Amino acid sequence: MKAVRFHEYGDPSVLRYEDVEQPIAGAGQVLVRVAATSFNGVDGNIRGGFMQGPIPVTLPHTPGIDVSGTVEALGEGVTGRLGIGDRVVGFLPMAGVGAAAEYVVAPAEVLTPAPRNIPLTDAAALPLVGLTAWQALFDHAKLASGQRVLINGAGGAVGGYAVQLAKNAGAYVIATAGPRSSELVESAGADKVVDHTSTEVTAAVTEPLDVVLNLAPVDPAQLAALLTLIRPGGVLVNTTVWMPAPSDESRGVRGIDLFVNSDAEQLSRLVALVDSGELRVDVAQRVPLAELPTVHAQAAAGELHGKVVIVAPAA
Repeated sequence: MKAVRFHEYGDPSVLRYEDVEQPIAGAGQVLVRVAATSFNGVDGNIRGGFMQGPIPVTLPHTPGIDVSGTVEALGEGVTGRLGIGDRVVGFLPMAGVGAAAEYVVAPAEVLTPAPRNIPLTDAAALPLVGLTAWQALFDHAKLASGQRVLINGAGGAVGGYAVQLAKNAGAYVIATAGPRSSELVESAGADKVVDHTSTEVTAAVTEPLDVVLNLAPVDPAQLAALLTLIRPGGVLVNTTVWMPAPSDESRGVRGIDLFVNSDAEQLSRLVALVDSGELRVDVAQRVPLAELPTVHAQAAAGELHGKVVIVAPAA
């Protein structure tokens, strides 16, 4: 089968589109015929060797944490919930073999039925970023109806889901975005969009917030300034894990660093929202698997905008 792998850490040129042996599902595993994976920023960090501590992959490594596809075979002990031919979606173990290939083996417990109302390839745009938004807002921030939330850096893929989920939960949503993505953020349901290229968010927010979700690579001073916008007892959830979230103990404002976890039950809730029309999956580009190295190069150069789905070769 065809796959994209890197045999050493480095810049995007280390990625190779090559022939590899098709995997076999072991006990508790499922062989998936890949429809698509997607590009996430962490893929570039893993390839560059910057995540060897928290995400110790084995070389050569196939990237691709998200997967959508069709169940091809079931390993020993996999019964009931999944069957041959089922359309599935999942968030693969970060340190395991990824889905930038024609086939991938996945633990059965990370897979859930794919959305029915969007193309199977586009479903690969959902798992990691959708779960990041869900876990930030509900597991960590405990967002509730009537609360005020600021989503800082809402123009990215996580931000698009976070705006929709927060609005669906009954929150008042303020979002920061640049001119390129402000219209998309507004269409996702934001009550107020702040252009971070021309306005300081600390000046634009005039009432106390219950929750701040920071998705942007801001400097420590900017992150600390966001604390001043939060009411006593509120929370700041930060996804830029290389920069710890600050807290303000004197006012009971908690800072939480988020590292997303695979959770098939939560993913199934997101799928249900997609199928009911309450959650929109936005895909900016659909790129053939062989061109994945180009996507990595574009991301490294800061030229990648929106969610990119990587489509496996047709059977």
